[in-house]
Amino acid sequence: MDMKHCCGCRDDFYNDKNPLGVKRCWLLDDAKLEPRLLIPISAPPPYTHIKPQPTPTCYKADGYVTVKPELINDKGFWRC
Repeated sequence: MDMKHCCGCRDDFYNDKNPLGVKRCWLLDDAKLEPRLLIPISAPPPYTHIKPQPTPTCYKADGYVTVKPELINDKGFWRC
């Protein structure tokens, strides 16, 4: 896993971007790149316009929910 995939994650602060001396986020070692939908929390469905992108499994961005593509049906709504 490369730190370049952490851009936008709230924990990217721990990748040597802090006054605490922490050089690398502790979640990065176990992270994997997987396709995810980054859905804005204020966006109503359908989510057909949001395409999956490779995202670390630990990725957390303020104002977004990170969702596995299989949780959204082909019409852009949550699966039941």
